[in-house]
Amino acid sequence: MKLGRLGVWYSTDKLDGSQLRDFVRTVENNGYAALWYPESRGYESMSLATYLLSCSEKLIIGSSIANIYARDSYTALRAVISLNALYGGRFILGLGVSHIPMVEGLRGHRYDKPLAAMGAYLDGINKSAPSGEPLPVMVAALGPKMLALSAAKSRGAVPYNVTPQHTREAAAVLGPSKWLAVEQKVTIETDPAKARALGRKELSRYMVLPNYRNNWLRLGFTEAELADGGSDRFIDAMVLWGDADTIKRGLHAHFEAGATHVCLQPVHADGDFAARDRMLAALADT
Repeated sequence: MKLGRLGVWYSTDKLDGSQLRDFVRTVENNGYAALWYPESRGYESMSLATYLLSCSEKLIIGSSIANIYARDSYTALRAVISLNALYGGRFILGLGVSHIPMVEGLRGHRYDKPLAAMGAYLDGINKSAPSGEPLPVMVAALGPKMLALSAAKSRGAVPYNVTPQHTREAAAVLGPSKWLAVEQKVTIETDPAKARALGRKELSRYMVLPNYRNNWLRLGFTEAELADGGSDRFIDAMVLWGDADTIKRGLHAHFEAGATHVCLQPVHADGDFAARDRMLAALADT
């Protein structure tokens, strides 16, 4: 499998079946290489992947991420093999340890130490994997130890809520032979107050999760900058805003830092899918 340079990340739970189908076609028709989707409280990850693959012809579909507590490693292995066999080798299994509220509160499992849990899960996949080309399995890695695990036991990493500084550090850990698919939020909005308001609303659900907060602190943000919805400096780092050319320069910063793939996430007002689609069209030639 060859992963192209530019993709799209989108919260698919907000869309029904017909909206999902139309969105997939919009992403594919604009020439993006891949569409990435999460697993949260809505659609089950492998079921959704099947539907998205069936709605597309060439688009790579990637989970970002499938929760390792939602299915055992053998089931995950059979899913990645099955989906690629049935849909022309177009599925990437991105895996993540998720967060304590999603694992213990929602699913009723015990949230184990992230590094050990992911290492054991990847071992379970790899021990039964067929020989030949490495499986298209990636890891939602933020810290240096999880990045090193991604390099050792998978095709690479799919970091989320990061900056070009993190991309540079991640690329150094992963090495040149691994995939580094970085998510970046964007909004084509030139009014600073409106852009930052959209950014704060989008980021609010992540601000309370320790995995992200700890990574932001490692990147040099302070607790004060993470308080009260986030400082302007923090929001501007997390959500690229401005005109299309300004945003393209921000996306290129990830490539210059070593990303092999950047998946932009269009941030827009609730239900304003027309704005989303305009952004995808305007940024497709990044």
